[in-house]
Amino acid sequence: MDSSSTAGLWDRLTGIQTAPDLWLVIVTGLAALAAVGPRPLWRLSRNAVTIAHEGGHGLLALLTGRRLDGIRLHSDTSGVTVSRGKPTGLGMILTAAAGYTAPSLLGLGGAALLSVHRITLLLWAATALLVVMLVMIRNAYGALTVVLTGGTFLLVSWLAPAQVQALFAYAVVWFLLLGGVRPVFELQGKRRHGGAPDSDADQLGRLTHVHPVVWLVLFHVVALCSLVGGGRWLLGL
Repeated sequence: MDSSSTAGLWDRLTGIQTAPDLWLVIVTGLAALAAVGPRPLWRLSRNAVTIAHEGGHGLLALLTGRRLDGIRLHSDTSGVTVSRGKPTGLGMILTAAAGYTAPSLLGLGGAALLSVHRITLLLWAATALLVVMLVMIRNAYGALTVVLTGGTFLLVSWLAPAQVQALFAYAVVWFLLLGGVRPVFELQGKRRHGGAPDSDADQLGRLTHVHPVVWLVLFHVVALCSLVGGGRWLLGL
């Protein structure tokens, strides 16, 4: 690749793109809400939230110096991330806390990029994260899910018209912001009925000697604050 091609690619990556009209931003938000709401659609779309959830565990494991052995995604929308290292301490706490907060924080970061019209940068960054995650996937269903998701991002970012890219980017960010809220309520419901004894909140309770409900509240705060803050950025408020 010559210098002019490299410069053109860099300009495309860091350039500013035109945001869609406000009514289209609202439409993408409603579409994301529809994907999160009804149970049949949610059972399908929740796979994308699981990718973000397990990716969050994996990323924090690496950032805190743990050895990431692999990630598995399952057809029931559950997942597991296995890492090695000290079983207690800050690194383990941050790794455990990253799962339920990851979709919302990724959505908030995406909303920040869209608020400054960095649509291409958002799409390429998401594609790069999915490629990195694919390397750590250890089962066929997980690999298929990540490949399909990453392939969609790649096709849209390279082949779709600018307006379609913008709508796709806004829909994805809305979905992460909205999709980060529902799993926390689902976890709360399971715990209320005695389920999920080894949930992230319960693991954090054992690691920190802080009641799991406190961690559940923290998950709610992160999800709802990200939705409010990210929503304001997306709507230009």
